[in-house]
Amino acid sequence: MQTNNPTKEVNQGPAKRKELKQQKKQQKSAEQKQETSDQKKEKRTEKLPKARRRIFPIWLRLVVVFVLCGLALICGLMFGYGVLGDGKPTEALEVSTWEHIVNIVTGKQE
Repeated sequence: MQTNNPTKEVNQGPAKRKELKQQKKQQKSAEQKQETSDQKKEKRTEKLPKARRRIFPIWLRLVVVFVLCGLALICGLMFGYGVLGDGKPTEALEVSTWEHIVNIVTGKQE
């Protein structure tokens, strides 16, 4: 027979007190398990956040980076050939100029 009177627990001996402590622990652990299962149910019922729609998509970012790299290359060629090399900047973009450069590098003479 269980009672809620703490004075009777003291008078019942150490074995009975140990048993009552274990029962209290079991009750607490059962309550905690139920709380965690309730929390899990709440997490499942929560809606997932909507996927973020990018204004500037990643594929477009890559295209922009490659275009900017190409423009930087062209500007660098024109600056190097026109300003540093004392030529006309537009000549750096001509095919005949690059054929001449390749012939010099490979050792072919015209």
